Amino acid sequence: MTDLMSIIKGRRSIRRYQDKEVPQEIVERLLDSIRWSPSWANTQCWEIVIVKDPATKEKLKETIGSTNPSSKGIVEAPLVFAICGKVKSSGYYKGQTTTKFGDWLLFDLGIATQSLCLAAFDAGLGTVIIGMLDHDKAKEVLGVEEEYEVVALIPVGYPAKESAAPKRREIGEFTHYGKF
Repeated sequence: MTDLMSIIKGRRSIRRYQDKEVPQEIVERLLDSIRWSPSWANTQCWEIVIVKDPATKEKLKETIGSTNPSSKGIVEAPLVFAICGKVKSSGYYKGQTTTKFGDWLLFDLGIATQSLCLAAFDAGLGTVIIGMLDHDKAKEVLGVEEEYEVVALIPVGYPAKESAAPKRREIGEFTHYGKF
C-alpha cells in the first residue's frame, strides 16, 4: 500500500483507458471507500450507480457532449460510477436548511468522490470526475428516482497512459493566518 500523500500527489484525471476488466474485489474496495466517507450528521446521502453496459455508456456519453475531453473515456472505461445524492437530506434538520449554502449534498458527494478516486488510484486505476453534463438527461438514462440527483459521472479503469502532474500553486499563495 502507498502512503497517503503519495496517493494524493499521484492521482490524475485519466481520460483514456485500457480494455481490461476491473476485478469485483477492487470494485467492492472502491465502494467501501465511499461507505466510510464522512457526511453531514452521517446522512450518507449518496447512491452509486455502476454502469458496465456499453449501450448505457453510449447514452451517458451523449449527456456530456463531444467537446468534453472525457467523452471518449466514458465509453472506453470498463466502469462508470454515477454519483447520485438525495436532495434535502444533508444539511437539513427537520426539513429546514441549516447553513447559508443550503443543501450540503455537493459537499458530501465531493468527499465521497475524492475517497473513490484516491482508492482507485491506490488500486492502480484511473478516474476522471465529469461534472459538465446534462444532469437531467443522465438521471433519465439511469432511472434515478425523483428525490435524487446525478451529480457526477466517473469513468474507472486501468489508464492507457501516464500523465504528468499539472502545475500547482505554492502553499503561500493560498494560505492566510488569522485573517484573509
